Amino acid sequence: MINRWLFTQIDNSALIIFRVFFGFLIAAESFGAILTGWVRRTLVEPQFTFNFIGFEFLQPLPGNGMYFYFALMGIFGIFVMIGFKYRWSMIAYTILWAGVYYMQKSSYNNHYYLLLLLCMLMSTLPAGNYFSIDVKRNPVLKKISMPRWCVLFIIIQLWIVYTYASVAKLYPDWLDYTVARNLMLSRADYPIVGSILQKHWTHVSITYFGILFDLLIIPLLLWKRTRLAAFCISIFFHLFNSFVFQIGIFPYLSLAFSVFFFSKERIHKIFMPKKEFYIDNEIIVPSYRNLLIPALSIWFLIQLALPVRHWFIPGDVLWTEEGHKLSWRMMLRGRSGHTNFYIEFKDNMCKRVQIDKNQYLTKKQRRIVNTKPDAIWQFAQFLKKEHEKKGMNIAVYASSRVSVNGKKSRVLIDPDVDLTSVDWNYFTTNPWVIKYDKE
Repeated sequence: MINRWLFTQIDNSALIIFRVFFGFLIAAESFGAILTGWVRRTLVEPQFTFNFIGFEFLQPLPGNGMYFYFALMGIFGIFVMIGFKYRWSMIAYTILWAGVYYMQKSSYNNHYYLLLLLCMLMSTLPAGNYFSIDVKRNPVLKKISMPRWCVLFIIIQLWIVYTYASVAKLYPDWLDYTVARNLMLSRADYPIVGSILQKHWTHVSITYFGILFDLLIIPLLLWKRTRLAAFCISIFFHLFNSFVFQIGIFPYLSLAFSVFFFSKERIHKIFMPKKEFYIDNEIIVPSYRNLLIPALSIWFLIQLALPVRHWFIPGDVLWTEEGHKLSWRMMLRGRSGHTNFYIEFKDNMCKRVQIDKNQYLTKKQRRIVNTKPDAIWQFAQFLKKEHEKKGMNIAVYASSRVSVNGKKSRVLIDPDVDLTSVDWNYFTTNPWVIKYDKE
């Protein structure tokens, strides 16, 4: 049974055309990050970056180095698209993107995490075995089929992402339209549609359409009778997200996944009519079978476990942010507030001085330092190191008030805790983050 499900050979047209789409989009993401100023704002202008805790060794290249870094990523993306040294190009892009992902959090987005997972996945798939420069240079590589697990892997991963995104929306602030209303307020000046986005019926539509789309889109695409309608709805949904939220390549990447849901015959006929269509459905058990099955099992166990870990951490994840990342909790809350930092010289405990954040942080960085516990803790460590360079031994305290979804602001960080004297707990709570009962 397992061999039949995983290792039956099927036509590979969908994977080949997806590789072309994927390579184009990751190249566009890389070059676009330069052209839109994202690289400058996020990685060039800051004195340092708020990387994932534990990855402090990852800091941007000096000078204009990050422009060349992203240009190189773009070149590897083009290589992926045309199938030139596909495997090595895909691995190289994955490593470089992982560096960017773990290097900074001021522009954190769940979609960046999804792209990292997809890059890792595409590095393992036989997506360069047709319609590629590699095959043209070495015809021995040419194949018109692939094992079924390649498609199943992608579909199951997408199902996990969408399902958790839907379930995460089932909480009061989403269901009473608060989140939708707050999201649309900042888009009131959009031409033509700005006023429509402020209507109550728009907020109701966004609220329930978001829940139902994420929950049902994968099953509806899998069922032949609803597939075309679901695809049309997907076009509207993702183009709406692209226009309203301006989230880069990800709406178009989501649409590109549709090639894995339509019949193999249709994808072949539309995109690769000159290619021989594979119809044998032969079962070929590869030598890597005993490695692949445990690897897939571990991968999906991790993917299923990470989004629920916040249930085992005390406090409301919407407030503490502990367990928020890597959990497909997309556009669920807005945070606002202000945090002041004070240093106390340990050789003169009576003297406490407020720090001017503007001297160290960009506007984008100040947004996360004002409202997010991990960034507050990291900035305290940064201040400690900066003063140690001057031979000063200091303690750092934070006075922080934060509001979630426009509600009354409350104290986030215990103002009496020296943040340089506490560690960051990855897998449990941080006691200096003040907890409140869920509202």
